[in-house]
Amino acid sequence: MVSGYVLILAVLILGGFIATLGDRVGTRVGKARLSLFNLRPRQTATLVSIATGSVISASTLALLFGVSSQLRTGVFELSKIQADLANAEADLAQAQSTQESVETDLESATNERQRALARLQEINQSLNQAVVQQEATEGELRQTLGQLDAVSQQAAALRQSTDALRVQRDNLLAQQATIGKQIADRDRAIAKLDEEIADRDRAIAQREQRLASLEAEQDFLEQQVAVLQTQYQGLFRGNIALNRNQEILVGQGRAENREQAEEFVTGFLLEANRLVSRAIAPGALIDQQILLIGNREVEALIERLSTGEDYVVRLLSAANYVTGEPCVVQQGEPCVQVFIDATPNQQVYALGERLATVTLDPPPLGDRQLVERLNLLLAAAQFRARQDGVVSDTLQVADNRPETVLNFLETVQQSGQAVDLQAIAATDIFTVGPVQIHLAAVRDGRILFQTSGFNNPLDDSTDLLSE
Repeated sequence: MVSGYVLILAVLILGGFIATLGDRVGTRVGKARLSLFNLRPRQTATLVSIATGSVISASTLALLFGVSSQLRTGVFELSKIQADLANAEADLAQAQSTQESVETDLESATNERQRALARLQEINQSLNQAVVQQEATEGELRQTLGQLDAVSQQAAALRQSTDALRVQRDNLLAQQATIGKQIADRDRAIAKLDEEIADRDRAIAQREQRLASLEAEQDFLEQQVAVLQTQYQGLFRGNIALNRNQEILVGQGRAENREQAEEFVTGFLLEANRLVSRAIAPGALIDQQILLIGNREVEALIERLSTGEDYVVRLLSAANYVTGEPCVVQQGEPCVQVFIDATPNQQVYALGERLATVTLDPPPLGDRQLVERLNLLLAAAQFRARQDGVVSDTLQVADNRPETVLNFLETVQQSGQAVDLQAIAATDIFTVGPVQIHLAAVRDGRILFQTSGFNNPLDDSTDLLSE
């Protein structure tokens, strides 16, 4: 600031000095009437004045340029400075745009972090549920193993009893052959022995039938144990979302033409795709198709449904898949291999048909014993229904009220009689299911009471339903 004032003052003083000097030189030249370049004296004086002014201007500029570097820069490098300023403004605008983009990315990253935290909480909840399910599965496995041991012991005892009865039958047959050779007055004794043999044969046949039923029930319980062990191993190794041959979706389809069949199959596969994506990637939004199924299999299903017949369509998993399957969650591509089973929906059991029978031990009967025999009856009925072609695993006691079953068991316990518990079809049962049954207490081929229209009929035992 001070140097500027000094420079201005120096320029003013120098200009005044040079102007005075030029005026004197011009005056002397005019008085002397000098002539330069053959000019008149006045023109010569004018030329000297012009030269003096040029010297003043040149000295002023030289002084300014020599003293002020900023002035030199402003005069000779102004265009360059303006170009640099424009570039600087463009860089500033780009930097501001980059700053806004970075702020947008930062906000997006913050939102993504919040969503990741939410998914982490959902995964933690799913893990807790899996742990609870594992504990429940272990309890069911222990209970099933205990039931299996009890059934095995009963089967062994029945085999021993059957062998003893067979030996007795052989002995009686031998006695009958010997008695046949004796005199006619022993005919009545022989007839009596024949009746005893027939009774024992019937008893043996009943025990053999019971043994066959127990063996079938044992096979069913062994299958359940195998399934529970598989589930336990899956839960131990990781969260299994789908097991091999697991039923994903069941539907009942019937179409009059190919268009209706295609509409049913499309909706069926879309629903199955939604269920599988929700099982494998809970909480994630997967819009792509993840089911892997052959076009020939789909076309064959459409052709079968187009015939106008009623079919039960099931979609089953072809392998084991865990929660968070990478090819589903990360790529979202078809990798869950499935296959379709279509079975004609036909009548399997008619109303009133007997599905299974278990024999109660002679009274008194304890609560635990009654419940175990009831569970065995239900398991045997479910096993037979599955063996006969019913695809549904749902088994319901008619009217589906717990108090009905409890009242029935209480009546059986209060009756004080050795009866057979039977599972009887409550409706016509088809392939699609479900299996709805009545519970009946039977003695000597006569139904004493059952769950249908249950009204505690101990005082007046009647046949409520014929076999």
